[in-house]
Amino acid sequence: MSFFKSPTFKYVKNLLIGLGASVVMIGALGKLNSTSWGGMMITVGLLVEAFLFFLLGVLGPEKDYYWEKLYPGLDEYSANIASLTDGPTTGSSHKALNADVVENKLGGMLTELQSMSKSLGSLKALQEVDFTQTGDQLKAMNNFYSRMNDAMNSLNASVEDTKQYQAQMSSLSKNLTSLNAVYGNILSAYNVKN
Repeated sequence: MSFFKSPTFKYVKNLLIGLGASVVMIGALGKLNSTSWGGMMITVGLLVEAFLFFLLGVLGPEKDYYWEKLYPGLDEYSANIASLTDGPTTGSSHKALNADVVENKLGGMLTELQSMSKSLGSLKALQEVDFTQTGDQLKAMNNFYSRMNDAMNSLNASVEDTKQYQAQMSSLSKNLTSLNAVYGNILSAYNVKN
């Protein structure tokens, strides 16, 4: 089981995941472009990804604590690390942690926790804001937009009516011109006979 915790296995695992994903993407590109190799590339890439996800499911996740910053040498799987109060490890080449370094790091962590507390307080204040009036305002705006839409539809209908009215007036004007011409001819004929 120590092989699965080794940096080599972690590197190979990440490499295979990346390569499998890239093969899937290249296969998808080939499939989109209707190439003959597109389907095969997608199949190969998905099989590699399925195997890796199966392997990751069987092995389970690893905890990612970065304690090696406080305990130098902790990132080596078989390192013999002493606790902070024990001092240096006998036979180990690692230096003991200085109490000032630990205190500075803990002080930095305390500052970060205080900053996070302030941020969470701001989020809580936002949570307590009353948004009930906002809903009423949204309903009023929706009502306004509905009425505006109705008015625009009415205006559009009146524009159509105006166009029809213009067409009828134009037709009436032509008919009156024709009628005037006929009346003028009748008058001329009547004047000629008299």
